[in-house]
Amino acid sequence: MVAKKASETLEISPLKQGRIKLRLIGATPLYFNAMSAKAKRSLLIGGGKKTAAQRREIKHDPETEYRSSVHTQEQGETLLCFPAPGVKSAMATAALETEGVKKTSVQRLIFMPQRYIPVWGKPYLKMDVVRNSDVNRTPDVRTRAYLPRWCAEVEVAFVMPALSTYAVASLLQNAGAICGIGDFRQEKGRGAFGTFTVAGEDLGEFQEVWDEITAEGRAVQKAAMDEPELADLDTEELMAVLNEERQRRVA
Repeated sequence: MVAKKASETLEISPLKQGRIKLRLIGATPLYFNAMSAKAKRSLLIGGGKKTAAQRREIKHDPETEYRSSVHTQEQGETLLCFPAPGVKSAMATAALETEGVKKTSVQRLIFMPQRYIPVWGKPYLKMDVVRNSDVNRTPDVRTRAYLPRWCAEVEVAFVMPALSTYAVASLLQNAGAICGIGDFRQEKGRGAFGTFTVAGEDLGEFQEVWDEITAEGRAVQKAAMDEPELADLDTEELMAVLNEERQRRVA
């Protein structure tokens, strides 16, 4: 008679979650790229046909487009903020170029406790000639909020022991170097904006820069949104042309 094998019990160790707070210091300027209220309305209910009066209007309203390009928060040290999933997306893309980690692992094992991360730095109104994504690549003028200097603070939660604090910080550093965040970012190939370096709560050599940029918090940002300053000579020239046309149409 064959003796029955004793039943085997499968033992599963619970996963643990770690959390780390990291600081991003912009290496190149940041373009905000929030979808405007006008674009959201068009997606929701359709564009509709323009009236005769609307067809006579000037095509762009840079001041409105500037203010619509940013993400804002009602409370906190900063007025401006950035969607935390955008940072996670950069980390997932960086995993493609990082040995020993997979993009799918980052998507499963990393969590962003914040919906938005605070962003310090003074925004400027910047206008650029771009090409649209239509078949003909039609040229157009795009207006965005542009931060020459910026920094941010992000919390990252992760599954242990699959990931460690060192691995998360290193992956975020790689994301800052090869992906970036915002419009015209490094990841897209043509622009080189939105790149950053990473520091812990002990900023070390970055302390002075961090202190300078974080002085440009909510009050400075609100004033800059209310009364926009122009970012460069190209923007000044485009705005001068626009204002001439505005005056001509009023006359």
